[in-house]
Amino acid sequence: MSKVVVIYHSGYGHTQRMAQAVAEGAGAELVAIDADGNLPEGGWETLKAADAIIMGSPTYMGSVSWQFKKFADASSRPWYALAWKDKLFAGFTNSAAMDGDKMATLHYLFTLAMQHGGIWVSLGVLPSNSKAAQRNDANYLGAYSGAMAQSPSDAGASEMFPGDLETARDFGKRVADVAGRFQR
Repeated sequence: MSKVVVIYHSGYGHTQRMAQAVAEGAGAELVAIDADGNLPEGGWETLKAADAIIMGSPTYMGSVSWQFKKFADASSRPWYALAWKDKLFAGFTNSAAMDGDKMATLHYLFTLAMQHGGIWVSLGVLPSNSKAAQRNDANYLGAYSGAMAQSPSDAGASEMFPGDLETARDFGKRVADVAGRFQR
């Protein structure tokens, strides 16, 4: 069985809820980046032992949060040692607007994974893009490179759209399934 880790920062609880759904789908361990951009004790060792690392950050001002960026910059130590080379990577994000430049955040996560010599796992869920599509459908936002969620700025984390959380769970399952195929 492969070990999947979800590393994330959440400012208001929405990205945390999404991370929990991804972890549920993947059977993954959660590692939260704190409000100061630091990992909990043992966090770096957990990432080193992972077969797959799923990264998550809210989209703030068109990119990852500064807390996530601090983690990314600190990952230069494992980068220098090629410690994450050939691991599977994937990413997810949430923002208040329907677009909200979420793709820029996913691109940032993808680039970070590529710098570490990683192998990216895409969402693998077709978009809900017919006339009959409803906001609560899976992949309503039409993502391909990772999971995206949209939460209105005046909505709490408990009010996230069920389709976005279903997409996150399916995404986690996909990453775990791909990781399992790499273990054979």
